[in-house]
Amino acid sequence: MPRYSADFIKDMPKSDLHLHLDGSLRLDSLIEMAQRSQVALPSQSISGLKELVFKDRYQNLGEYLHCFQYTCAVLRDPENLEQAAYELALDNQAEGVNYIEVRFAPQLLIDLTRGIDFDQIMHAVNNGLKRAMQEYNATERVLRGERPPFHYGIINCAMRMFGNKGFSPYYTNLFQLMRDFAPMDVIKLAAMELVRASVRLRDEEGIPIVGLDLAGQEAGYPAGKFKEVYEYAHQHFLLKTLHAGEAYGAESVFEAITECYADRIGHGYSMFMPDMIKDPAILDKASYIQNLASYIADKRIAIEVCLTSNLQTNPAITNIRQHKFKDMLEHRIATVICTDNRLVSNTTVSKEYQLALDNFDVPLKRLKDMVAYGFKKSFFPGSYVEKRQYAKHCLEYFDRVAQRYGFI
Repeated sequence: MPRYSADFIKDMPKSDLHLHLDGSLRLDSLIEMAQRSQVALPSQSISGLKELVFKDRYQNLGEYLHCFQYTCAVLRDPENLEQAAYELALDNQAEGVNYIEVRFAPQLLIDLTRGIDFDQIMHAVNNGLKRAMQEYNATERVLRGERPPFHYGIINCAMRMFGNKGFSPYYTNLFQLMRDFAPMDVIKLAAMELVRASVRLRDEEGIPIVGLDLAGQEAGYPAGKFKEVYEYAHQHFLLKTLHAGEAYGAESVFEAITECYADRIGHGYSMFMPDMIKDPAILDKASYIQNLASYIADKRIAIEVCLTSNLQTNPAITNIRQHKFKDMLEHRIATVICTDNRLVSNTTVSKEYQLALDNFDVPLKRLKDMVAYGFKKSFFPGSYVEKRQYAKHCLEYFDRVAQRYGFI
């Protein structure tokens, strides 16, 4: 098994296609934002927050998700939101990440009583990312062609589920307005409003909203419930990813592909677990998984792999080498190494690559393929020709780095 140094991993070009804004703040900035917005935190120190909230290990998914009540609370402020987006881009640039797709659920942050609407939120995020991109791309190393330029896209998340109060002011108000509707109808209406607003802002104001995601609790809220939402995205050339195969089995991934036209899958690791299949009509579970994996590989539907996050939210994975990333590699599935949540999981793209490369057999050619998928399977906010040129530029840079470290 080849060994790759931390310096090589940092220097090689990278992407992050599964990156939640509200899970990736700087801790010192979170404290600063909370003070500015008068949001109460369990501690006013970085060490205290690491002890009480943002841990290296979590007991379960619920404890992991507990972190987001604090980050979302401070992000219901355009100034904080722009700062968080700007700093997130800077943090990625500092470790050699050339392309990111930042995702979040705008409806978790809308607060109309304070004048914070969907458009304002999207502009704040875009302003922060755009400013960081323009500053980086104006540096001498980029202008001289010594490093690839930095680019980004934004993915908006619809929520699979939310309650009638407590999730956000937007969702609480929506339930009050539609109190005679079934809860699932309210949830689907919110998702449809999100995708329509995303297409409008992309087309009318040029904000690089490149994709739609479906996040939240999988069990009990199957992707098929959101088929019409994803059909709208599909018909308006908005690319599609879904959280699937994270807390539910292979059926969830199958439904994401067949019902929602998924171009990529977020997580996907539990699709290789036969015991996670619940559909009684699936009698030969091993064959079902094999056929699904073969289809995904053949269609080059990329899986956004988030190793540390999966270890933290799934107690059944006691050792990284138990992760189904091994099965993804064996089935030749297009895999992209991602962080999920840089703060909540205390990780970076470089750390995720190091974790993968130290524990799984990935020769240099396969590593270059993985890096390539991060650019080629991206939802790049430009034409296909422009995306190909950008990917080529980044992969030529990979070869130069590999040569500098003696791999070529």
